[in-house]
Amino acid sequence: MIYDLIIIGGGPSGLSAAIYALRARLNLVLIEKMAVGGQIALSDNIGNYPGFPSLSGVELMQKFEEHAKGLGLNIIYDEIKDIADGGEYKIITGVDGTYQAKTVIITVGASPKRLNIPGEREFTGRGVSYCATCDGPFFKDEDIAVIGGGDTAVKEANYLTKIVKSIVLIHRRKEFRAEKIIQERLHNAKNVTLELEHTPVSINGTKTVESVTIENVKTKERKTIPVKGVFIFIGIIPQTSFLKNLEKDENGFIKTDHYTLMTSMPGVFAAGDANSKKLLQVSTAVGEGALAATSAVEFICDVC
Repeated sequence: MIYDLIIIGGGPSGLSAAIYALRARLNLVLIEKMAVGGQIALSDNIGNYPGFPSLSGVELMQKFEEHAKGLGLNIIYDEIKDIADGGEYKIITGVDGTYQAKTVIITVGASPKRLNIPGEREFTGRGVSYCATCDGPFFKDEDIAVIGGGDTAVKEANYLTKIVKSIVLIHRRKEFRAEKIIQERLHNAKNVTLELEHTPVSINGTKTVESVTIENVKTKERKTIPVKGVFIFIGIIPQTSFLKNLEKDENGFIKTDHYTLMTSMPGVFAAGDANSKKLLQVSTAVGEGALAATSAVEFICDVC
Protein backbone atom coordinates (compact mmCIF):
# COMPACT_ATOMS: atom_id res chain seq x y z
CA MET A 1 0.00 0.00 0.00
CA ILE A 2 1.13 3.54 -0.74
CA TYR A 3 0.03 5.90 2.04
CA ASP A 4 -0.57 9.61 1.80
CA LEU A 5 1.43 10.02 5.00
CA ILE A 6 3.57 7.98 7.34
CA ILE A 7 4.31 9.38 10.79
CA ILE A 8 7.40 7.95 12.49
CA GLY A 9 7.13 8.22 16.27
CA GLY A 10 4.20 8.11 18.67
CA GLY A 11 4.94 10.92 21.11
CA PRO A 12 3.02 14.21 21.50
CA SER A 13 4.07 15.62 18.12
CA GLY A 14 3.35 12.37 16.28
CA LEU A 15 -0.11 11.99 17.79
CA SER A 16 -0.88 15.67 17.19
CA ALA A 17 0.16 15.29 13.54
CA ALA A 18 -2.01 12.20 13.25
CA ILE A 19 -5.07 14.01 14.60
CA TYR A 20 -4.68 16.88 12.15
CA ALA A 21 -3.92 14.63 9.19
CA LEU A 22 -6.82 12.28 9.94
CA ARG A 23 -9.20 15.22 10.12
CA ALA A 24 -7.89 16.18 6.65
CA ARG A 25 -8.85 12.65 5.54
CA LEU A 26 -5.33 11.53 4.67
CA ASN A 27 -4.68 7.80 4.38
CA LEU A 28 -1.95 7.37 6.96
CA VAL A 29 -0.23 5.11 9.41
CA LEU A 30 1.84 5.88 12.50
CA ILE A 31 4.91 3.70 13.04
CA GLU A 32 6.22 3.47 16.60
CA LYS A 33 9.29 1.55 17.76
CA MET A 34 8.20 0.69 21.29
CA ALA A 35 5.19 2.24 23.00
CA VAL A 36 3.03 5.24 22.22
CA GLY A 37 3.67 8.22 24.47
CA GLY A 38 7.31 9.17 24.09
CA GLN A 39 9.58 10.57 26.81
CA ILE A 40 6.79 12.59 28.43
CA ALA A 41 5.12 9.36 29.49
CA LEU A 42 7.92 9.01 32.06
CA SER A 43 6.85 12.21 33.85
CA ASP A 44 5.07 11.58 37.11
CA ASN A 45 3.30 14.94 37.03
CA ILE A 46 2.84 17.63 34.37
CA GLY A 47 1.73 21.05 35.53
CA ASN A 48 2.25 23.32 32.52
CA TYR A 49 0.13 21.80 29.75
CA PRO A 50 -2.84 24.13 29.16
CA GLY A 51 -6.16 22.84 30.41
CA PHE A 52 -4.64 20.18 32.67
CA PRO A 53 -3.22 21.76 35.87
CA SER A 54 -1.92 18.41 37.10
CA LEU A 55 -1.79 14.96 35.55
CA SER A 56 0.81 12.31 34.78
CA GLY A 57 2.56 11.95 31.45
CA VAL A 58 0.92 8.55 30.98
CA GLU A 59 -2.55 10.03 31.52
CA LEU A 60 -1.95 12.87 29.06
CA MET A 61 -0.61 10.56 26.38
CA GLN A 62 -3.52 8.17 26.86
CA LYS A 63 -5.85 11.07 26.08
CA PHE A 64 -3.82 11.90 22.95
CA GLU A 65 -3.89 8.27 21.82
CA GLU A 66 -7.62 7.87 22.48
CA HIS A 67 -8.33 11.03 20.49
CA ALA A 68 -6.27 9.83 17.52
CA LYS A 69 -7.66 6.30 17.58
CA GLY A 70 -11.16 7.72 17.75
CA LEU A 71 -10.44 9.29 14.35
CA GLY A 72 -9.28 5.92 12.99
CA LEU A 73 -5.53 5.98 13.62
CA ASN A 74 -3.71 2.79 12.63
CA ILE A 75 -0.45 2.07 14.50
CA ILE A 76 2.27 -0.30 13.30
CA TYR A 77 5.06 -1.31 15.66
CA ASP A 78 8.38 -1.40 13.84
CA GLU A 79 11.83 0.18 14.12
CA ILE A 80 12.64 2.39 11.15
CA LYS A 81 16.18 2.12 9.81
CA ASP A 82 16.16 4.39 6.76
CA ILE A 83 14.18 6.93 4.76
CA ALA A 84 14.98 7.33 1.06
CA ASP A 85 13.62 9.59 -1.65
CA GLY A 86 12.08 7.42 -4.33
CA GLY A 87 10.90 10.37 -6.37
CA GLU A 88 7.13 10.29 -6.35
CA TYR A 89 7.13 8.31 -3.09
CA LYS A 90 9.33 8.06 0.00
CA ILE A 91 10.65 4.62 0.87
CA ILE A 92 10.71 3.85 4.59
CA THR A 93 12.68 0.78 5.58
CA GLY A 94 11.99 -0.89 8.92
CA VAL A 95 13.20 -4.01 10.69
CA ASP A 96 9.95 -5.82 9.88
CA GLY A 97 8.92 -4.27 6.60
CA THR A 98 9.24 -1.61 3.91
CA TYR A 99 6.65 1.13 3.51
CA GLN A 100 5.87 3.77 0.90
CA ALA A 101 4.20 7.15 1.29
CA LYS A 102 3.77 10.45 -0.52
CA THR A 103 4.88 12.32 2.61
CA VAL A 104 6.58 11.52 5.90
CA ILE A 105 6.58 13.27 9.27
CA ILE A 106 9.47 12.37 11.59
CA THR A 107 8.66 12.72 15.28
CA VAL A 108 11.27 10.47 16.85
CA GLY A 109 12.09 12.76 19.77
CA ALA A 110 15.18 13.11 21.89
CA SER A 111 16.38 11.67 25.17
CA PRO A 112 18.31 13.31 27.99
CA LYS A 113 21.80 12.00 28.55
CA ARG A 114 21.88 9.80 31.62
CA LEU A 115 24.39 9.69 34.43
CA ASN A 116 23.87 5.92 34.72
CA ILE A 117 24.41 5.94 38.47
CA PRO A 118 22.48 4.02 41.15
CA GLY A 119 19.13 5.60 41.93
CA GLU A 120 18.82 7.65 38.74
CA ARG A 121 16.44 5.38 36.89
CA GLU A 122 14.63 4.24 40.03
CA PHE A 123 13.76 7.80 41.07
CA THR A 124 13.00 9.28 37.64
CA GLY A 125 9.65 11.00 38.11
CA ARG A 126 10.00 10.68 41.89
CA GLY A 127 12.60 13.36 42.50
CA VAL A 128 14.89 12.94 39.51
CA SER A 129 14.06 15.30 36.65
CA TYR A 130 15.52 16.45 33.35
CA CYS A 131 13.26 19.50 32.91
CA ALA A 132 13.17 22.52 35.24
CA THR A 133 10.24 24.13 33.44
CA CYS A 134 8.20 20.94 33.74
CA ASP A 135 9.00 19.92 37.29
CA GLY A 136 10.51 22.92 39.10
CA PRO A 137 7.20 24.07 40.68
CA PHE A 138 6.84 20.70 42.41
CA PHE A 139 9.95 21.53 44.46
CA LYS A 140 8.83 24.92 45.77
CA ASP A 141 10.79 25.83 48.92
CA GLU A 142 12.73 22.55 48.85
CA ASP A 143 16.47 21.82 48.74
CA ILE A 144 17.59 20.40 45.40
CA ALA A 145 20.71 19.51 43.41
CA VAL A 146 21.47 20.49 39.83
CA ILE A 147 24.06 18.49 37.89
CA GLY A 148 25.93 19.92 34.90
CA GLY A 149 28.07 22.88 33.88
CA GLY A 150 26.99 23.90 30.39
CA ASP A 151 24.56 26.59 29.24
CA THR A 152 21.49 24.47 29.87
CA ALA A 153 22.49 23.49 33.42
CA VAL A 154 23.29 27.06 34.45
CA LYS A 155 20.20 28.55 32.77
CA GLU A 156 17.95 25.97 34.38
CA ALA A 157 19.62 26.52 37.76
CA ASN A 158 18.96 30.24 37.40
CA TYR A 159 15.31 29.50 36.70
CA LEU A 160 15.06 27.21 39.73
CA THR A 161 16.57 29.80 42.11
CA LYS A 162 13.24 31.64 41.98
CA ILE A 163 11.30 28.55 43.06
CA VAL A 164 13.30 26.36 45.42
CA LYS A 165 14.76 27.00 48.85
CA SER A 166 18.33 26.12 47.91
CA ILE A 167 20.41 24.62 45.12
CA VAL A 168 23.69 22.77 45.23
CA LEU A 169 25.20 22.84 41.74
CA ILE A 170 27.47 19.87 41.04
CA HIS A 171 30.00 20.06 38.21
CA ARG A 172 32.95 17.80 37.44
CA ARG A 173 35.24 20.61 36.30
CA LYS A 174 36.77 23.58 38.12
CA GLU A 175 35.04 26.06 35.81
CA PHE A 176 31.73 26.20 34.02
CA ARG A 177 31.44 25.97 30.23
CA ALA A 178 28.32 28.15 30.24
CA GLU A 179 28.12 31.66 28.82
CA LYS A 180 29.71 34.19 31.19
CA ILE A 181 26.64 36.38 31.63
CA ILE A 182 24.47 33.53 32.89
CA GLN A 183 27.30 32.40 35.16
CA GLU A 184 27.29 35.88 36.71
CA ARG A 185 23.57 35.64 37.40
CA LEU A 186 24.08 32.31 39.11
CA HIS A 187 26.94 33.60 41.26
CA ASN A 188 24.72 36.51 42.36
CA ALA A 189 21.96 34.16 43.53
CA LYS A 190 21.90 33.89 47.31
CA ASN A 191 20.51 30.36 47.49
CA VAL A 192 23.12 28.56 45.36
CA THR A 193 26.21 26.71 46.57
CA LEU A 194 28.77 25.13 44.26
CA GLU A 195 30.37 21.72 44.41
CA LEU A 196 32.96 22.01 41.65
CA GLU A 197 35.33 19.18 40.73
CA HIS A 198 32.76 16.71 42.02
CA THR A 199 30.73 14.01 40.29
CA PRO A 200 27.54 12.34 41.52
CA VAL A 201 27.93 8.67 42.37
CA SER A 202 24.45 7.80 43.63
CA ILE A 203 20.99 9.21 44.20
CA ASN A 204 19.51 7.92 47.42
CA GLY A 205 16.08 7.54 49.00
CA THR A 206 13.25 5.18 49.77
CA LYS A 207 10.06 6.12 47.94
CA THR A 208 11.40 9.49 46.71
CA VAL A 209 14.78 11.23 46.54
CA GLU A 210 16.31 12.01 49.92
CA SER A 211 19.95 12.74 49.12
CA VAL A 212 22.74 12.65 46.54
CA THR A 213 26.23 11.29 47.13
CA ILE A 214 29.10 13.03 45.33
CA GLU A 215 32.80 12.33 44.93
CA ASN A 216 35.75 14.70 44.61
CA VAL A 217 37.42 14.02 41.24
CA LYS A 218 40.90 14.50 42.74
CA THR A 219 40.81 13.17 46.30
CA LYS A 220 37.99 10.63 45.71
CA GLU A 221 36.50 11.76 49.02
CA ARG A 222 32.74 11.27 49.16
CA LYS A 223 29.94 13.10 50.93
CA THR A 224 26.16 12.86 50.98
CA ILE A 225 23.99 15.97 50.61
CA PRO A 226 20.32 15.94 51.71
CA VAL A 227 18.05 17.05 48.82
CA LYS A 228 14.48 16.42 47.73
CA GLY A 229 15.17 16.63 44.02
CA VAL A 230 17.98 16.10 41.51
CA PHE A 231 17.85 17.93 38.17
CA ILE A 232 20.22 16.50 35.55
CA PHE A 233 21.35 18.65 32.62
CA ILE A 234 24.31 16.98 30.93
CA GLY A 235 22.98 17.00 27.38
CA ILE A 236 20.23 15.83 25.04
CA ILE A 237 20.52 13.10 22.40
CA PRO A 238 18.15 13.27 19.40
CA GLN A 239 17.07 9.85 18.16
CA THR A 240 18.17 10.63 14.61
CA SER A 241 21.24 8.49 13.99
CA PHE A 242 19.34 6.35 11.44
CA LEU A 243 18.58 9.38 9.25
CA LYS A 244 21.48 9.32 6.80
CA ASN A 245 19.81 11.33 4.04
CA LEU A 246 18.63 14.40 5.96
CA GLU A 247 20.52 17.53 6.92
CA LYS A 248 21.18 17.81 10.66
CA ASP A 249 22.99 20.28 12.88
CA GLU A 250 26.26 19.59 14.67
CA ASN A 251 24.40 17.89 17.54
CA GLY A 252 22.32 15.61 15.33
CA PHE A 253 19.04 17.58 15.47
CA ILE A 254 17.08 17.76 12.21
CA LYS A 255 17.21 21.05 10.31
CA THR A 256 13.84 22.20 8.99
CA ASP A 257 12.28 25.17 7.28
CA HIS A 258 10.61 26.93 10.21
CA TYR A 259 7.61 28.01 8.12
CA THR A 260 6.63 24.50 6.95
CA LEU A 261 8.90 22.17 8.99
CA MET A 262 10.05 20.51 5.78
CA THR A 263 13.46 18.86 6.00
CA SER A 264 16.16 18.85 3.33
CA MET A 265 14.23 16.03 1.60
CA PRO A 266 11.11 17.30 -0.21
CA GLY A 267 7.93 15.81 1.24
CA VAL A 268 9.61 14.82 4.49
CA PHE A 269 8.78 16.93 7.55
CA ALA A 270 9.98 16.80 11.13
CA ALA A 271 8.31 17.85 14.39
CA GLY A 272 9.02 17.68 18.10
CA ASP A 273 12.15 17.25 20.15
CA ALA A 274 14.28 15.85 17.31
CA ASN A 275 14.13 19.24 15.60
CA SER A 276 16.84 21.88 15.94
CA LYS A 277 15.16 24.54 18.12
CA LYS A 278 15.22 26.33 21.45
CA LEU A 279 12.38 24.93 23.56
CA LEU A 280 11.61 21.23 24.10
CA GLN A 281 8.13 21.01 25.64
CA VAL A 282 4.91 19.09 25.08
CA SER A 283 3.20 22.28 23.96
CA THR A 284 5.80 23.03 21.28
CA ALA A 285 5.77 19.40 20.13
CA VAL A 286 1.99 19.49 19.74
CA GLY A 287 2.14 22.76 17.78
CA GLU A 288 4.83 21.43 15.48
CA GLY A 289 2.87 18.23 14.90
CA ALA A 290 -0.11 20.29 13.78
CA LEU A 291 2.07 22.44 11.52
CA ALA A 292 3.86 19.45 9.97
CA ALA A 293 0.56 17.70 9.22
CA THR A 294 -0.88 20.83 7.63
CA SER A 295 2.27 21.22 5.54
CA ALA A 296 2.06 17.57 4.45
CA VAL A 297 -1.53 18.08 3.31
CA GLU A 298 -0.51 21.14 1.30
CA PHE A 299 2.46 19.29 -0.21
CA ILE A 300 0.22 16.47 -1.41
CA CYS A 301 -2.22 18.94 -2.94
CA ASP A 302 0.57 20.87 -4.64
CA VAL A 303 2.01 17.78 -6.36
CA CYS A 304 -1.38 16.29 -7.33
